[in-house]
Amino acid sequence: MAHSAIVMTEYGGPEVLKLAEVDSPSLAAAQVRVRNTRVGVNFHDIYVRLGLYKTLALPGTPGIEAVGVVAEVGEGVSRFKVGDRVCYVSAAYAIYAAERVMAADELIAVPDDLSDALVASSLLRGLTADVLLHRVAQIGQGSRILVQAAGGGMGQILSQWATQLGAMVIGTAGGDATARKADQSGCVEVIRYRGAGARDVAARVMEITHGEGVDVAYDGVGRDSFDGSLASLAFGGQLVMYGQSSGPVAPLEIARLAARSNSVSRPMVFHFVKKARERDAMAARVFEALRKKHFRMGEPLEFALADAAAAHRELEAHGALQPILLVP
Repeated sequence: MAHSAIVMTEYGGPEVLKLAEVDSPSLAAAQVRVRNTRVGVNFHDIYVRLGLYKTLALPGTPGIEAVGVVAEVGEGVSRFKVGDRVCYVSAAYAIYAAERVMAADELIAVPDDLSDALVASSLLRGLTADVLLHRVAQIGQGSRILVQAAGGGMGQILSQWATQLGAMVIGTAGGDATARKADQSGCVEVIRYRGAGARDVAARVMEITHGEGVDVAYDGVGRDSFDGSLASLAFGGQLVMYGQSSGPVAPLEIARLAARSNSVSRPMVFHFVKKARERDAMAARVFEALRKKHFRMGEPLEFALADAAAAHRELEAHGALQPILLVP
């Protein structure tokens, strides 16, 4: 038996994402076969495609999140049955595909009241936001935070959810469209760092906070924004790096942190979802936040699996203003 999948044989542009037929493995004990119904498209996938992350052996299939239906269960699987709706994230990739075989204890049950498209649009980013807001830092009433690129996919979720938790959120944006998204996400002010009206981010943060700075700066941009994020911190403040869309950050001289007793962390969501109990608790918080509309994802753009290259071009051209999904 075989199934359709996107297979890369080399790193490069979107054109390296080729549809192919690949063998469907048989199930081992404790494994489940999932028929994917929606596959999330993320900047992580672009970095993998370009070869910036050497984490996918070639030939290989990219992808790190999906929603699907259980099509077959292996010996010893009792938690799921054929027909159950499930979702998952995996650092082992192989998700741009019609199906995937994986360990049953890596799956998360999808609630009946949430659609496949909504869960696929929000799973990885929602879990990441949960890590950033509840695990790496504890954001609550009165917290002051800076969200770099607040109009992007992750930035919108962080800004909206943190606002619901009672935080004061200062956002940054580079263009008109992302500035509007950031403003709609609850930011008390959106600092433009590019074009007409551009400001020095750290200087404006200090003005807004009356010279005190923010408790936490969330930065998924990397090289271009790191120094501004660090300079925006209050005494004892934390810089949380969760991505590097502008490129990797130069090596940090640790003594720089002593100026205001700051700290820097670089969390990866995959490290926080390894244990089923913790992963299920995180997912439950994300699902509840979706129900209560603590954050909204926007209507997703959907592409056929065969059009994965077009999906990547869309993400590279316009960013993550709205979710992008593949439909196998």
